[in-house]
Amino acid sequence: MKAKTRNWVIALCVLAALIIVIAVPSARRARAEEAEDSVQAIRESVMQRALQCYVIEGAYPVSLEYLEENYGLTVNTEEYKIVYTPYAENLPPDVRVIYRHGES
Repeated sequence: MKAKTRNWVIALCVLAALIIVIAVPSARRARAEEAEDSVQAIRESVMQRALQCYVIEGAYPVSLEYLEENYGLTVNTEEYKIVYTPYAENLPPDVRVIYRHGES
């Protein structure tokens, strides 16, 4: 192999390695930010529907299932887990949304 050709091959390999080193962490950060945005949007949606229920019925819902059945809430439960903790009819629930990260 000629020295000039070998230098080009080395330069291309170094460039490919740099692209991988820069692109992979950036893609991971973007996915993490997207997941966090989704978690926040889901939580806001649950809270909005719970408040809607309170305004219409005079009480916060006792379960997440009630919101699904009566207020059209739908959540991808394969990707997200929602922990819905009601306190009292006149107090908003505690809502936590957890991104499952591909776990079963």
